[in-house]
Amino acid sequence: MGAVDLGPQPGAPRPAHFAAPRHWGVPPETPAETTTRLRPVRTRRPARVVGAAACLVLGLGLIGGAATGSWLTGGSDAEAASPTGYAEARGLWHSVPVDKLFPPTIEGDGAGPGGADRVWTRVAVAPDSGCAKALDPLLLKALEPAGCLRLLRATYTDATSSSVTTVGMVFTEADAPAMRTLRARFTNEGLADRTDLMPRTYPAEGTVAAGFGDRQRASWTVRVLTDVPVVVYAVSGFADGRTVADPQPVGRATVAGATNAPAQAGLGHEAKGIADRVERGLRKTALQATEPPA
Repeated sequence: MGAVDLGPQPGAPRPAHFAAPRHWGVPPETPAETTTRLRPVRTRRPARVVGAAACLVLGLGLIGGAATGSWLTGGSDAEAASPTGYAEARGLWHSVPVDKLFPPTIEGDGAGPGGADRVWTRVAVAPDSGCAKALDPLLLKALEPAGCLRLLRATYTDATSSSVTTVGMVFTEADAPAMRTLRARFTNEGLADRTDLMPRTYPAEGTVAAGFGDRQRASWTVRVLTDVPVVVYAVSGFADGRTVADPQPVGRATVAGATNAPAQAGLGHEAKGIADRVERGLRKTALQATEPPA
């Protein structure tokens, strides 16, 4: 494969520094009286006891619901699943129907520029494969610590057939700590925003995406998940086959007021919107697969 440079590029974001956690201490209790006189014990009221128990149950339910919602939507509190759940999630690539992982139609309510609605239609699904021929060598090198078990890809077009987007899922061989390490590296070194680590497209003959090649890539996103052993990515471009001289990661192509071609054409929103919904569907499917039977 040859040597490849994965060092931070000029202008790459520096590693984030986090403040040390604060430890909140509880001040020692000060007695209201210094004598040894005993106080009368109040009679317990059953209504208060029942009310307190109900509040406790409700509070636990809300906490559990919030945690589940964060996990499904990819919130910052999402953490790795259990080793058993991790293994089951790793096998979803061959145990789940393709229409569940890559729906024929994806609704993108509010996913376009300015909160406009989007609808994407699947035009092609690639045969499951390894990563060697489907990813650029440098991106393959960056993902190498996690290992590539299987790669799934599909290509979508928007309602006007003016844009095309390839979305992919790399099912890795890594455990939860390895995925967390990989995500930290992508975050700290800004790897997901490097143009030399941009994912490849999946053009399909006889479809609107037939001319969607490497030179047509306009905007992209790469997400290293930690609650499932999967890397989700998406890359978008124009359906008419025009080349893009200045591709932009979705973080820059979706900023209000951006004037580059991918941003003005909404291609950053296309890549982000499809990746968001495919990732959300994957999490939901993984949760259903790892839930114990009722």
